[in-house]
Amino acid sequence: MAVRHDEGYGIGRACENPRPAGIRHERWGIATMEIDKDKIDDAILALLFLSLDRDGRSWKSFDWNAMNRLHEKGFISNPISKAKSVLLTDEGIERSEQLFRAIFCKPE
Repeated sequence: MAVRHDEGYGIGRACENPRPAGIRHERWGIATMEIDKDKIDDAILALLFLSLDRDGRSWKSFDWNAMNRLHEKGFISNPISKAKSVLLTDEGIERSEQLFRAIFCKPE
């Protein structure tokens, strides 16, 4: 059975409403973990590099809260629009490539 994101089991929900330490997840029985939002933001920025086009645009199909944080950090244009993509700033393009290489590439 597929789990819908709006049921509250996604990472975005875990960041918004963390359970107190020691409480077990009612569905899977796993312990609650503290999420590092900066690491989530770095991973998403790195993944934006995958669909980056020549004009600096990338698909914005990631967690809305994380996309808003990337906008606040100056890496992307405002994600709140009808467009299905966001524009990466020059700093965002450079940082996304650095993160992509650091997180996903094998050492040379």
